[in-house]
Amino acid sequence: MSGLALITIGVLQYSTYSQMGTFAGDGLAKIAIVLIAVGVTIALVSLLGHLGAFFNNSSMVAGFICILIVIIVLEVLTGAAFYIFRSRTALLQMDSAINTKARGVIHEYSPEKRHDINRIQEKFHCCGADSYADWASSEGWKNHDALPDSCCREKTEGCGQDKKKVHTRGCIKAIKRFLLKNLVWVGAVCIALGVTEVFGVLVGVCLCLDIKRRNYEDLS
Repeated sequence: MSGLALITIGVLQYSTYSQMGTFAGDGLAKIAIVLIAVGVTIALVSLLGHLGAFFNNSSMVAGFICILIVIIVLEVLTGAAFYIFRSRTALLQMDSAINTKARGVIHEYSPEKRHDINRIQEKFHCCGADSYADWASSEGWKNHDALPDSCCREKTEGCGQDKKKVHTRGCIKAIKRFLLKNLVWVGAVCIALGVTEVFGVLVGVCLCLDIKRRNYEDLS
């Protein structure tokens, strides 16, 4: 269940992180990929434990226990890393990276990134990098008397012509707020799953001892 939970979280976050990568860099999408990989690993390890229990093989169960302990340690460390990432130094570095990236992307508004930019503006109810005024100096956005329709509170064709109908908040602030909440949430889930999996280790140890006891009784 914990493996499936991580896979689900990773898949759900990957789409959002990939789009946000246009503003904040590609590192975010890698976080989701790591979560999916860990989830798949846990699911495979769980299968090893099930097979060991089914065949009464203490070696397979022992292997399940050892690998699961390593995964638990990694999950707890990963969860802690998310919290550390929220430290003052890390936040300042993140702020600088996102500020530079987002402003450059809005200024260029290159064709290959326009879809992601518009999706982010719609999803986070924001406009531009620092504010909607950024579009007035964008080289890629030619109509400086209007704004992209993705900036509108209620998107309709040509709604960007009326600046009274758009979001004024910049996407930098919206993305940072989302990341702070999201990183804490993902970190908490990793730690919670790690603690929950301790139960799996305890059950595995009991099962392994029981298998060895029965094998010993069969030999005697």
